[in-house]
Amino acid sequence: MIDHNTVQQILDTADIVDVVSDFVALKRRGANWIGLCPFHNDRRPSFYVSRAKGICKCFACGEGGSAVNFIMKHEQLSYPEALRYLARKYHIEIQEKELTDEEKQAQTEREAMLMLNEWACSYFEKQLHETQAGQDIGLSYFRERGFIDATIKEFRLGYSSESYDDFYKAAVAQGFNPQLLFDVGLCIPDDRNGGHDRFRGRVMFPIMNIAGKVIAFGGRTLKKDKEVAKYVNSPESAIYSKRNVIFGLYQAKREISKADKCYIVEGYADVISMYQAGFKNVIASSGTALTEGHIHAIRRFTSNVTEMFDGDAAGVKAAIRGVDMLLKEGLNIKVLPLPPEDDPDTFVRAHSYAEVEDYIEKNEADFINFKSSVVLKDAKNDPIKRTAAITDVVKSIALIPDEIARMVYAKECSNLFGMDEQIILRQIKQYRNKYLEQWRKERQQQQSREQRMSEQSGKAPSPAPAMNDVPPAPLPDDFVPETEQVTPPQDANRASSAMAGVDVQEREIIRLIVNYGMCYLAETDYGEGVMQHTTVLEYINNEIHLDQMDFSDPLYKRTFMTALQYIEPYYKDLETFNTQLEKRTRQFIAQETAKQNEEEPDALDSASLISEQERKEKAIKAKANVMAHNELTEFSCGYLIKVLCSIDDDQVRQLACDLATDNMPQLSKIHTQFAVIVEERDKLLNLVPERLYNWKNALLVLRISEVKSQIAQAAPEQLPKLMEHLQELYNVRHQLAAIIGDRVVNPI
Repeated sequence: MIDHNTVQQILDTADIVDVVSDFVALKRRGANWIGLCPFHNDRRPSFYVSRAKGICKCFACGEGGSAVNFIMKHEQLSYPEALRYLARKYHIEIQEKELTDEEKQAQTEREAMLMLNEWACSYFEKQLHETQAGQDIGLSYFRERGFIDATIKEFRLGYSSESYDDFYKAAVAQGFNPQLLFDVGLCIPDDRNGGHDRFRGRVMFPIMNIAGKVIAFGGRTLKKDKEVAKYVNSPESAIYSKRNVIFGLYQAKREISKADKCYIVEGYADVISMYQAGFKNVIASSGTALTEGHIHAIRRFTSNVTEMFDGDAAGVKAAIRGVDMLLKEGLNIKVLPLPPEDDPDTFVRAHSYAEVEDYIEKNEADFINFKSSVVLKDAKNDPIKRTAAITDVVKSIALIPDEIARMVYAKECSNLFGMDEQIILRQIKQYRNKYLEQWRKERQQQQSREQRMSEQSGKAPSPAPAMNDVPPAPLPDDFVPETEQVTPPQDANRASSAMAGVDVQEREIIRLIVNYGMCYLAETDYGEGVMQHTTVLEYINNEIHLDQMDFSDPLYKRTFMTALQYIEPYYKDLETFNTQLEKRTRQFIAQETAKQNEEEPDALDSASLISEQERKEKAIKAKANVMAHNELTEFSCGYLIKVLCSIDDDQVRQLACDLATDNMPQLSKIHTQFAVIVEERDKLLNLVPERLYNWKNALLVLRISEVKSQIAQAAPEQLPKLMEHLQELYNVRHQLAAIIGDRVVNPI
């Protein structure tokens, strides 16, 4: 439903660094950016993003691709949905026809739920601002909490009326299926073949995923009746898992990344009040205990966490529970107890920004000191309780993955408790071994479950999720879990090594096409002395036709044929690009020349002054030409990567993404100003013919293998002809060997 020009505009506009930065905190490293992978439980940055290529790749789990591919995988969207997502992000208008009944019916459950929740959020917002009850009850409550209009709008707060089924009727009238209303949890079925509103009479807090999509709601009652639950939340659904979603992360993610720190509080109002007070790197566990999913989401943006909790006994216990989970996942933890009479909401409303900042600085405590003081306070002088308290602290230290950090905390623990440091270290090692054994058992159980499921489904077992390669409990420092290898099912036609060799060479040819297909390679003589500009793709296509070669793998062939379709569009786009490039080059020269003219001339005679101006003009033009050449090279090299990695063909797109990211090396942290990096594209003139010769050689090896099989089964009268053909093949191989440097020994 999206036309080609619009798709092209989306692909041209989408910046891979900008897109990925919405979900991952990126830091620049050389020409690339790097961050924690959002697709697995990444502890060390392994996710690389290349703006020049427009692709990303995790060098741990292998996930990656173009901006479209990234959004599809991260947000679990279809191809058209990912394009629409990027169009909305960059304010690109898409002309869409109204969905037919059949198309509406074809919407997936996830798509429909997201559409319904977005509509519901807008409905609750209108109820808050445009109805008398919403203004008198809901808006008044938010005003009492001190929320200003900008904050209410930022968090999309709303109101659900007291009526039994106002929302239900409105949603059904809008065309939403009643069953969908029940599945997403906005309504509850009744005994009259209808439904009633789950959140009636409550102020509404939308819960958003990291991309800003509304996936659930929290509703707070304004009644004083103790029999009525204070908060009601959406049940879990296909789009909402409370174990993986953190309230406020969508609003806070950029500030968390910028500050490299986040505060964890408990409730919706705590987050909103602190956000409004100027502390925008705040998130909430929404009253539930922290989970690995929550921490995985946090770690994408920072490893530094401060738990900010109520100062009463319940708040202290909740903080201690959260500390152990955060430690186990390798985060740096601090705790911030508030005065007993306060929670984060009341505290920031009663103090200025400077006062809150000062309180944080003075009261933010290291977890070991905080936990030690709490457990020893309960133990007092009881030896048994004191022993249990010390053991509790040691268990927490044993959870820390980093060995140096464990050593430091062990020493601190030794000083606090007046114990021999070596005894504490031995206890830490003992508990770490227990964690390792527990993790191994859990991993074996999961592998057994996956094996049973694969046997029941009749499919080959899929690779274990990348997060399973990193244990939930920390391992000994010398332990490296084995990477699980999953052998793909082998096609009968590729059983022989000869066929495998052909497959390797064909894949390499496709890799060159994906990465450099539209790069200029050489001038080709097409007869009568006419020299024509030839790209890598055109050169390969010519060679394939001349030698009557073909791809044996259907996917490689389809990818090759798809790439050929873009030759004509490329030259049209190149013409447009060159026109724009010439304009930018002229503007650059004019701007630089103007700057030069503004500078005061040195005390030179007229002839010297003219000579100096000419020298500077030549330097400006030379600089402009280099910039233009680099831009043109980047445009040509990135052309097929952009289109093939974003094409509406799942198999071709995935192959292109894999091949593009295969050519995306990790940069060394060691750089020198004198280093000269020779890129692969600088060697294409030799590399492309060499790879074609290798492919031809592999095809010859395969053909020789086939003829040998025929000879083994042939009748006596057929042997002379087959032997003659075999010798011809060997002769051709010898010719190729002279070119590619391969030593060929004939067995006959």
